[in-house]
Amino acid sequence: MSTVKERLASLGLSLPKAAAPVANYVPFVRTGSLVVISGQVCFGADGKIAPEHTGKVGSNVSAEAGKEAARLCALNLLSQLEAAVGDLDRAVVQCVRLGGFINSAPGFSAVAGVMNGASDLMVEVLGDRGRHARSTVGVAELPLDAAVEVEAIFEVKG
Repeated sequence: MSTVKERLASLGLSLPKAAAPVANYVPFVRTGSLVVISGQVCFGADGKIAPEHTGKVGSNVSAEAGKEAARLCALNLLSQLEAAVGDLDRAVVQCVRLGGFINSAPGFSAVAGVMNGASDLMVEVLGDRGRHARSTVGVAELPLDAAVEVEAIFEVKG
């Protein structure tokens, strides 16, 4: 078992099946030493968005549930990354950047705390290789009424 898989298991997690795109795009693009991963929503292990992760954070979705949704997005990013490169332990040099989109109720400004769910998971799973630059914005709507969507850029070995 790899270090990434061991860390996931110690957290009670495993990587879900990489989700297929829901529109006219690809889930990731590998160019040179970078893998750019399209935004991943908060699908659970069953491939569905749980009711508590659907809607607007700060309204019908609590900030804590939003943070859990961001964590699921990060798991889905790692699934796409594994599909792109195979062995995460050998291939991943660094998580370079995460971009978070929080489906926010008007006036909800605690988007950074919600996005910490994704950021924290990257560090928990990848260690120092999971430390990254980041942007987080509140948005009016997301696909499938997801509470959170996260995109990523990773540096990988050729």
